[in-house]
Amino acid sequence: MGNTQILVVEDERITAEDIKAALESVGYMVPEIVASGEEAIKKVEELQLDLILMDIQLEGEMDGIRAADKIKEKYDIPVIYLTAYSDNRTVQRAKITEPSGYILKEPFGFIRKPFEESELRTAIEITLYRHKIEKRLRDHEQWLNAILKSVNDAVIATDSKRQIKFMNPVAEDLTGWIQEDAIGESLENVFLIESEELDNFDEPLELVGSFNTIIIISKDGTKMPVDGSITHIKDEKGNIKGLVLVFRKNPFKIAI
Repeated sequence: MGNTQILVVEDERITAEDIKAALESVGYMVPEIVASGEEAIKKVEELQLDLILMDIQLEGEMDGIRAADKIKEKYDIPVIYLTAYSDNRTVQRAKITEPSGYILKEPFGFIRKPFEESELRTAIEITLYRHKIEKRLRDHEQWLNAILKSVNDAVIATDSKRQIKFMNPVAEDLTGWIQEDAIGESLENVFLIESEELDNFDEPLELVGSFNTIIIISKDGTKMPVDGSITHIKDEKGNIKGLVLVFRKNPFKIAI
């Protein structure tokens, strides 16, 4: 848990202090307790936070859902709702903000605390772990995209249905398609082949390896000779999840 910083946003002071004590007892740090959405946004701007525990009904004009939505717009901080509200309207509003958790508080009764410490701790640990993995994946994806966009070869990636998921700028130049328009299109529509060499291109999952001097037709009708290769994208179990098509213009051939 180390120096994990958690902001508690709760307008019931006794409950807020109970939450803080429960968190600190297992090693988390609670730098602040605030009672309104406006204060929560201010503290997010001031502090280095790892997670926010947010009640929905708060002091002030901004409730927890609105506060979480504004925080999500600018900051990469997971939010867990800890609230007594479970009506459908509230839940649907909360879902839009894509919270990392939604824990219901119980009314005060014979037990002192309106929440289960074990449930709260589990939700926090899962949220922090998932957020760490998701951030790592986002960073990896950004790094990979930067590399693919900088290479000199054209690169097109598809899913298992041969629908395009990615094109780099070189592929856009050679095919005449921009990635925004190509996403979701069939590979055959974008990488349009004139040559008889790839008659079985309708079944590209069966076709892997290199190819030489085929003629492709760009979106504006320009014909171009290209060389390249097709490789499967596989998951850790060996299942085919898609294709990567890498190709380049052959400067020694002239399309007729």
